[in-house]
Amino acid sequence: MKLGLEGRRVLVTGGSKGLGEAIARELVEEGALVAICSRSEDEVRATGEAIGATYAQAADVTDPEQVRDFVARSAEALGGIDALVNNAGRAHPGNFAALSDEDWQHDFEVKVLALIRCSREALPHMRRAGGGRIVNVGAVYSRMPDPTFFATSVNRAAGNNFTKALAMEVAKDGILVNGVNIGFVITPQWDNIHRRRAPDQPREEFLDQMAAQDVPLGRMGRPDEVSGLVTFLLSDRASYITGASIDVAGGMGRYV
Repeated sequence: MKLGLEGRRVLVTGGSKGLGEAIARELVEEGALVAICSRSEDEVRATGEAIGATYAQAADVTDPEQVRDFVARSAEALGGIDALVNNAGRAHPGNFAALSDEDWQHDFEVKVLALIRCSREALPHMRRAGGGRIVNVGAVYSRMPDPTFFATSVNRAAGNNFTKALAMEVAKDGILVNGVNIGFVITPQWDNIHRRRAPDQPREEFLDQMAAQDVPLGRMGRPDEVSGLVTFLLSDRASYITGASIDVAGGMGRYV
């Protein structure tokens, strides 16, 4: 299938490893020009070189100045911006009693304000290009709250509403905005979840137990099983999809 992504200029946040790396890699393979960022300069430079990204920069998406700098430098390196993938994330598992104000603030910064700031900076470039795409990576907990992932449930719901509201506002500019809600997909964030919830249990046993309990398909997902949908939503074949939130979760979402 030809997706029409050759020469498309795409920014991917949290692109140095896990899901972000898989998304960026697939976009490069489709012929897109890709800029990635992450908090670790060594990691993002190494990943950028390994996957053939056009540009890579260390940037923390919770810092407004760093977001502005990353978007501006990426636009210069790519010759403009056609699309943005808001993928950067951070795990703050725990029930209500376990979460401090600092936990809530950090989670809100990366899962809500980062979407707002990155989109705000990228939108003028897309308008100049005559249109564009934004994909926000979220979680099934946005529509299926789980008290053991309390902050994620609350803040990802805000992210879903941001996706829908922004899609409605910028449709007139030819800019499509969609969300991809993941379930239990193997990413480095699971290391933090494992440490918080079952530090004495072997990691693979913990992950297998979580999947068996909550995922109808009975297994964890792979990053490449998500990156394909993200890539499709950025493509010409998805030209009539906007304001959608699509699950890639092995049947995990308990809602209709």
